[in-house]
Formats: sequence, structure tokens, C-alpha cells
Amino acid sequence: MTEHPFPYEGPEELRQPILTALRRVVDPEVALNVVDVGLIYGVTVANGKLHAQVTMTSAACPVTDVILEDIETQLDRDMPPELLIQVELVWSPPWSTDRMSERARRFMGW
Repeated sequence: MTEHPFPYEGPEELRQPILTALRRVVDPEVALNVVDVGLIYGVTVANGKLHAQVTMTSAACPVTDVILEDIETQLDRDMPPELLIQVELVWSPPWSTDRMSERARRFMGW
């Protein structure tokens, strides 16, 4: 893999399974996965915890809870059972369309 779409610190063997799990989470407002939309700001795995920093496209996002719960569910499904999953909603830096993948830009017609 050439470049990871978000900062990652942790065991190399968990990098791809985390990315795969997060790509299963779809933002229903844009019908794209949260990785391609650029909602994942970073993932750290250390001391028995997986900590994911996530944002939304807007503070008024009506599906925030659904997305956060799905992120936790998908990560929990693929990670070792003893790993505690923590999903943190962050607003800084604010999300912008610059965070979207090329795939997402094409999908949106940009």
C-alpha cells in the first residue's frame, strides 16, 4: 500500500483490517464510505485501546450518531476481542472537501 488515507499509529498487522472495517461504514447522506469522504482524522492503537478520531461534514449532520455507532461496530467486528474501541468526535480542523478521495470527487462529479 503506497499511502494510508489517514494518520495511523499502531501494529502494522492491524493497519489493513482497520482500513477495511472503516471502508464498510457509509455516510448515508452522500452514499460514500467515511474513509473516502475524509471523515477519519486518525487511528491509534496502543495499550489495549484503538482510538479513532472522526469528524462530520457539518456540526448539523443529522446522522452523526448512526455513523459513530457504525464505526465502532465495524471496528469491533474485525479487531481482537480484548481491544477497547474508542471513537472520538472532533471538530478541529474543520472538515473540507479537500479531505475527500479522488474516488469520492469523481462520484460527486467534481
